Amino acid sequence: MQARMGNPAMVVPGAMEALLALGKASEQGTVPKSTHELVHLRASQINGCSVCVDMHARELKKGGESDERVFAVAAWREAPYFTDAERAALALAEAVTRLSDRADAVPDEVWDEAADLYDEQELASLILSIATVNVWNRVNAATRQIAGAWGRRASRRSRR
Repeated sequence: MQARMGNPAMVVPGAMEALLALGKASEQGTVPKSTHELVHLRASQINGCSVCVDMHARELKKGGESDERVFAVAAWREAPYFTDAERAALALAEAVTRLSDRADAVPDEVWDEAADLYDEQELASLILSIATVNVWNRVNAATRQIAGAWGRRASRRSRR
């Protein structure tokens, strides 16, 4: 497998910095980093972005998450490993990622559950976080970026 081109975020001047800044800003506040990583993993699974699935699963493991929780993200509704707040965030991530799957892109039921468990700043943080990972998913999937290649490139650069 070979990428169609270099990552567009690295090709367009300023794009990488802008995307990284948006990602960093979206994770400010009181939503746990693990919750951001869980929604990143779930959106990436839905979008079929192997780069992001690989990266966010590794980040969750590095952050101390159990194999059960990482492996069960795709089946979070049927798995007992997630809190009510994480479930609400995962449902929101699915709705925001699958906007065209229903007439009401983010149903009131999904929104209200999240709004019951997160305040406005936390909801804003989650929505921006979900949107950001969706940008990365689309960039990586469209150009067929290779899972694990980002880590190998970084390792090669650090050895120079």
